Amino acid sequence: MPLVTARTKLATVSALTALGAFASMGTATAATPVLNGGWAPSTRCPVDATAMVSTDGLDTSPQCVVSYSLSGSIKLGNTTVPTGKTNLQIGVVQNADGTNSVVAPAGGALIADSATVPGGLMGLMCPSDIPFITDICRKLSDANLNKITATMESVGTPSQFDQIAGVVTDQPIVTIPVRIRLQNPFLGDNCYIGSKSDPILLRPKNLTAPGFGVQRFDGDGTANEEGEMSRLDLLGATQYDNSFAVPGASGCGLGWFGIIDAAVNLKTGLPAAAGKNKLLLNDTQTHLTGLFAPGVLAPDAGKIFSRNWHSAVN
Repeated sequence: MPLVTARTKLATVSALTALGAFASMGTATAATPVLNGGWAPSTRCPVDATAMVSTDGLDTSPQCVVSYSLSGSIKLGNTTVPTGKTNLQIGVVQNADGTNSVVAPAGGALIADSATVPGGLMGLMCPSDIPFITDICRKLSDANLNKITATMESVGTPSQFDQIAGVVTDQPIVTIPVRIRLQNPFLGDNCYIGSKSDPILLRPKNLTAPGFGVQRFDGDGTANEEGEMSRLDLLGATQYDNSFAVPGASGCGLGWFGIIDAAVNLKTGLPAAAGKNKLLLNDTQTHLTGLFAPGVLAPDAGKIFSRNWHSAVN
């Protein structure tokens, strides 16, 4: 079935728009390859992962999804942080029965600019009635000591995709487990909001539906209206989530017996129940790349898909 006529595949892309859009704070990107033409956005797609390479084109088909946003905000308890440039890249294995599974790149699916927490450490835990914290607050006139950066990290594989929800509004699309790392000289290197065992579970929704377009190209990325590759572009959606709970901070303050954890949680209102937190992402852009007619390439669709990606690397 051609990529552009499969409703479930369109929904999958919309779902992943939400997923990628939420990657509000992340680690700096490592060097990535430059790809030709239609492949250009898919620099980190896990085309060589076993689940992708083993797709046959009949029962299973491989796809690359890229989703990004340049601005937005996230409110955690009493603290609101502006979001910066974000980038999500994953592989999707589309099953013939309409279900799908996600394959993340080895280096992680979410990569984005780190965010600076407004007000820094003073805003995060000062003033305080705790004597030890009060002493720290007195030293925070130094801008370098006051600055806090927040980095979002993926701590598991996304789940609970609702493909139809991806093309409508106000319906949860996918569940994404994450944690947020806070970095500052007084906080140490292991200060997190959320954890691998108790993550923040994001369930983004479309506030507005995306517009879309289609491109066709050859295996190496060169534009061709009859090429074997197809890319679906979903552009301009605003997305939100106000249903997620946020655990308290932990591991902060170089082992000071939880004192700094308590100060951070008290000032920021953490843990915060669902309904007290909110995500908003502006103008999300998503690109899904797949084989236009994967069945024609059975049983080697996944292998050809991988080969095509590598042929597009400049």
